[in-house]
Amino acid sequence: MRPALEDGRRRWSAAQLDAAVADAAQALVAGEARVLATVLDNTPAFVALDASALQRGIVHVPLPQFFSAEQMQHALRAAGVDTLLVLPPLAGAWPGLAWSACEVAGELLMRARLDAAAVAMPAHTAKISFTSGTTGAPKGVCLSAAALQRVAHGLVEAMAPLRIERHLNVLPFAVLLENIAGLMAPRLHGATVVTLPLQEVGLSGSSSFDAARFQAVVQQQQPHSLILLPQMLRAWCGHLLLTAQRAPDSLKLVAVGGAAVGAPLIRAAQVLGIPACEGYGLSEGASVQTLNLPGATRPGSAGRALPHARLRIADDEEILVAGSLFSGYLGDSTPVPEWWPSGDLGHVDGDGYLYVSGRKKNLLITAYGRNVSPEWVETALRSQPALLQAVVFGDGEPALSAVLWPLRPDADDAALQGAIDAANATLPDYARIARWTRGRAAFDVRSGLATANGRPQRAAIQQRHADALGLAREITA
Repeated sequence: MRPALEDGRRRWSAAQLDAAVADAAQALVAGEARVLATVLDNTPAFVALDASALQRGIVHVPLPQFFSAEQMQHALRAAGVDTLLVLPPLAGAWPGLAWSACEVAGELLMRARLDAAAVAMPAHTAKISFTSGTTGAPKGVCLSAAALQRVAHGLVEAMAPLRIERHLNVLPFAVLLENIAGLMAPRLHGATVVTLPLQEVGLSGSSSFDAARFQAVVQQQQPHSLILLPQMLRAWCGHLLLTAQRAPDSLKLVAVGGAAVGAPLIRAAQVLGIPACEGYGLSEGASVQTLNLPGATRPGSAGRALPHARLRIADDEEILVAGSLFSGYLGDSTPVPEWWPSGDLGHVDGDGYLYVSGRKKNLLITAYGRNVSPEWVETALRSQPALLQAVVFGDGEPALSAVLWPLRPDADDAALQGAIDAANATLPDYARIARWTRGRAAFDVRSGLATANGRPQRAAIQQRHADALGLAREITA
């Protein structure tokens, strides 16, 4: 019988993992946990605590290690967290707490009680996912166990023909997509979950990705599936091209989401042996709503609705989703409608494939009155091998401009101009880039220029580069 989990040091049978889940309950009961926050790595300890909290009706608030101290404190206060479990080196970030050691799934953790008043939250809240969003204060998305399980069951049903028996976790478990699609669904299906510390798979912080280390791990572990963000897929493809390698034949599905991917990158990945399939989802829909699948894929689309999800397009082209919605935001008693407005624009073709064109609030209107979704142009730019990231501006301007971040730090201006020229050749004249500048810092959380899942912080990027582009310094977030 295949193991339920492998952590690079030990193979856990289903019975052994169930025992670890039961033991984890002791750490929660001893701490009288009602609302649990964890700041952990991708290890069996997280798996055990997450499952134990769900079983016992304890609200779990997984927090990523890359959150700033201010973001951490905001999340703890907003959720009314009464129990905090962290990796030992992180306990020093809260010097005023009385810490005690406890062991979960063979891992030493530090536990502290917080003097927190109960916080009103939607009924049946089982998990609170804090998204980094576009501001410093993360927003708490409250999810019920029923919504989480609907998504997990929907993924298992949709991917059953692939016979995936081995999934490698690459994104942090604190990221909702990996938590549900990379942990809950594989466990429900009976697949082996390969859970390694994030640095071992090449991920450091929120956006520092070592593609060489990642390729070595994928070759060693021979997974059937994994989940990546677009910039991670782009870096992996670049590494394979530079080293004349291919992805291992074991892979059956590499799901890519979090931001627009683009048909050229999907096709380039597939040539390199990566079965990349773009998907679409939002935290308010419990992570993922649509996904291309091998044998039913259209590059450039985000795939068709999964069994747990429903889609429709509003008159203004906004994507509306239903079927596995969240229960509400923390601190907001507004009822969740049956159809949730995603804030994204798109259309569905005659065969049910969803095409996402950009964010509704980001729509640019040029000085000539042309409507342009910046994400459309940015996808064209990022499809060029020389570029890792691009952010487009031009609201009220006669032409569009862009801030670029190259794939390779040593790329010269001629290479970047060549990428602009190649992208412009695929775009109509009103959507072409007339002016550009090289980014002054990487687009990541540390610089304040991107969210944790790689979405650009447009206001911050414009503020940092307005002089170079000759743009006004004010922009709405």
